Amino acid sequence: MNQFYSVLSFLLFIFVLSKGAFGQASEQKIDDTELNSLLMTLAVDDDDLKAETITSLAKSGDPNLEKFFELYRQGSVYNWPDQDGGVRIVVNDETEMDDDFNEFAPLFEPISGKPFLVDGKQAKPDLLDLEDISPGRSLRNLVNSAKFLLRIFSKDEEVRSSGIKKCGDPPYLSDAVPFLEEMINDESINPKIRWLSRESISLIQFSGQLEGKDSFNDRVSALKTLGELKSLRAKARIKDFQIKLDQALEDQKISASAKKKLDAEISKVDRSLESHKDTVEMSGNLFRGISYGSVLILMALGLAITFGLMGVINMAHGELMMIGAYVTYEVQNIYGHSPDNPVDSYYFAALPIAFIVSALVGILIEGLVVRHLYNRPLESLLATWGVGLLLIQLIRIRYGDNIGVNSPTWARGGYEVAQDIILPYARLYLIGLCMAAVGFVYFILRRTRQGMLIRATMQNRDMARSLGVRTRNVDRFTFALGSGIAGVAGYGWTIIGGVTPDMGQTNFIVDSFLVVVTGGVGELAGVLFSGLGIGVLSKVIEPIEFGDFVVGPVWGKVTLLVLIVAFIQFRPSGLFAPKGRLADKK
Repeated sequence: MNQFYSVLSFLLFIFVLSKGAFGQASEQKIDDTELNSLLMTLAVDDDDLKAETITSLAKSGDPNLEKFFELYRQGSVYNWPDQDGGVRIVVNDETEMDDDFNEFAPLFEPISGKPFLVDGKQAKPDLLDLEDISPGRSLRNLVNSAKFLLRIFSKDEEVRSSGIKKCGDPPYLSDAVPFLEEMINDESINPKIRWLSRESISLIQFSGQLEGKDSFNDRVSALKTLGELKSLRAKARIKDFQIKLDQALEDQKISASAKKKLDAEISKVDRSLESHKDTVEMSGNLFRGISYGSVLILMALGLAITFGLMGVINMAHGELMMIGAYVTYEVQNIYGHSPDNPVDSYYFAALPIAFIVSALVGILIEGLVVRHLYNRPLESLLATWGVGLLLIQLIRIRYGDNIGVNSPTWARGGYEVAQDIILPYARLYLIGLCMAAVGFVYFILRRTRQGMLIRATMQNRDMARSLGVRTRNVDRFTFALGSGIAGVAGYGWTIIGGVTPDMGQTNFIVDSFLVVVTGGVGELAGVLFSGLGIGVLSKVIEPIEFGDFVVGPVWGKVTLLVLIVAFIQFRPSGLFAPKGRLADKK
């Protein structure tokens, strides 16, 4: 038990540490007064001074300037001199015309986009009163680039990373290279930002867009740097470069010996990147398998207990998971959580509510249907399957075929443990949730009086009843516990997957029974190991390729089922066979 809590504590420590590394507070923006002062420089006739101003504006990282730069490039930015001849930078993108065909220009503030007010009303001067300050041809490209430069100077880490990546993608922003080089040399900047800057510069050079370094040798040199950086973005571009090399050989722009040498260097980098790609894909599949296995464990915990205690095959167990997911959706609506209005506390409040509601529904199913079918597997299978169909239809009538549960903001992004190997925070939380649930069930079964009664009833129901155990209450409590854990599984799934009325029946119920059978009926350790094993195997098998044939999800399920059937032939009682009286009972 202590091992469970040790691992859980470690995961939570990693989660908090990663949030501290990537969730730093944003720096203070340049205020609008300073920006407006810079904008006034755009009214001068000195193009060099204008260029410096545009660059300074871009370095502010203010997202509002992206729209301004586009309007400036289009010629919608003007100087409207005041009575003393002072500069007033304004925006007008559409004009109005009166009955006398006089053209007036409704004005807007350049930064905020709000109406430019004079005496409390939006200014609408005659268009002829505005001074055109549109950028000339020499500045227009810089203005266009400034829209992207804004992103690489953004105070938001995600926006900044995205902007730096964009510089290294077609059509390539070579104007950004000096700024990216500054970031590389600035040790105060996040190491990931510096790495992305090096990658984008090398990608620009590899594309041949870097002036003075556009020869084939220079481009291969950049590719070697990308190989050292383990840049997967570079791998996708190697084939096009080799085609250009072949064309250059045909056009006699390079010699055969030079091409052979370049091909050898390219091939070496390609093999290195292919190896890195395989490592990243395998690591991703393993982690996705572990997180999927965590959901299977949550689902199978209740099944293992109820089937081991009552001999009931509960085909409505998947619908109990679905109820937990829809309860989470309702709690989200109550709290008013949305992408535009994040209220992250809703997700933590939804956990106990999902457990309780699913447990209550489980008690209702047990009281009306299941209690009449103890130790009658076939009848219980058919009856609970019907109950599951009824629940699906009721939910479909109420909510339709699909809903959206918005993840809390802390679940976005992930922790990069190695280059390109990212562990999403959402899946880390799901794994921690699973371990907490396993620890909770272990505590109930092994450290409480109620758990002792459950184990006694599971081993010998008649003997337990003769000793005064109220087995009817034990059955009710156990079914509620298993149902509540299934609801927690649905709650956890909402953070990584979609929510539909048939989600439990379609995606999880069969795999959950496979976990129970493979692990050993009624064995907690068996559920844990078989759940993780089946989850990992599912995600490892699916991407396997045989020539042009990819296994995929459907054939992956078939292959997994064949493997489990073969395993059961050798170990009919599962990984952890029942022992003692329970084994005699079986």
